Amino acid sequence: MKLPCPLEHEEQVAFVKWLRLVHPRVPFIAIPNGGWRHKATAGRLKAEGAQPGAPDLMIPVPIGDKHGLFIEMKRERGGQLSESQKEFIPILREHGYAVEVCAGAQAAISAFERYFK
Repeated sequence: MKLPCPLEHEEQVAFVKWLRLVHPRVPFIAIPNGGWRHKATAGRLKAEGAQPGAPDLMIPVPIGDKHGLFIEMKRERGGQLSESQKEFIPILREHGYAVEVCAGAQAAISAFERYFK
């Protein structure tokens, strides 16, 4: 019997818990673009600069020729990039950011460790 695949939210929470525990002094920012919102709230967020396609997490630590690391979290199985993510991620890379699409918390941990190596 297969275990259920954790939700993207659960994967991101697991990664953030690991990051806070293992690297408490590394700054990071969650970018809450996804999910359902009331129409008025969505309008306010859009007016404030919410950007469709922006990755879930930003680690604003420059290393080498990269200005920082963005992580887009997905489920281990079944998670796919939206069209807006497919458009936005290459723009971030063009501007000197590392961007990793991570299928699960373990993949995000590995991407983080590669970036900081």
